[in-house]
Amino acid sequence: MRDILTYQNVITFITSLADGDLNIATGFVWLIIATALSMAGGAIGGMLLAGKDIGYQFSAMLGALFAPAGVIPAILLGLVVLNLLTNY
Repeated sequence: MRDILTYQNVITFITSLADGDLNIATGFVWLIIATALSMAGGAIGGMLLAGKDIGYQFSAMLGALFAPAGVIPAILLGLVVLNLLTNY
């Protein structure tokens, strides 16, 4: 595992993530991170809103499934706008 950080491609990728450089690879990674965070937030929100009514596990599952439906288009639009603003 330690050897993976010695490859030049991995070092360049991590540097571009830290610098805020937007390309297709970093945009995809930010999309995956945002989706995972929205799923966690949706699960917590579902448990808070409907946990007592329909059960905590079911409400967490529904919240985790429906939260990325609104987040993924917003993140993609935000990345496109940021890419346009950095180029012009």
